[in-house]
Amino acid sequence: MSTLSINPSLNAGLSLGDLPGATPAAPVNPAPVRTAKPADKKGWWWGTGRRKAAVCRVRIRPATGANATVSIIGTNPKPKEVDVYFTETQDRTDAVSALTLTGNFGKWEVKAKCHGGGHMGQAGAMRLAIARALVDFDPNLYIPLRDAGFLTRDARKVERKKYGQAGARRRFQFSKR
Repeated sequence: MSTLSINPSLNAGLSLGDLPGATPAAPVNPAPVRTAKPADKKGWWWGTGRRKAAVCRVRIRPATGANATVSIIGTNPKPKEVDVYFTETQDRTDAVSALTLTGNFGKWEVKAKCHGGGHMGQAGAMRLAIARALVDFDPNLYIPLRDAGFLTRDARKVERKKYGQAGARRRFQFSKR
């Protein structure tokens, strides 16, 4: 075994900037600094969410007075409240969970337009859309919403049916005779 001996006098008094052609390394910033996006001409922030076959477009703005509502337009053009549109408790809480996590429930006027898929897919799409709109308004909400998984699009979809089969994986019953 050989031991390496380093002469400390070789680099005594030198720094990285003193070496010819060397530049000091820039400090590494782990997360990019986000800036708030401006609202549109009427004061709304927009967000789009997708889940399974459902798409939801949401616009939010700070509530003034008693208009802190969450209304949804589905296949019927008349808007409905979130408690009326989603009959299941799980779908209701899932749709507005981004607002409750950030402590903004009751402080925003939310208008959503959902189509496609079922109620569970529309609730998931609405959650993603509200979370994206909140981050556009206040970038400081990015970390808690991301850690809760509200900014990740769930890409799972129904597997397609194949020809010659009864379903995606189900075969027709085999008959020997």
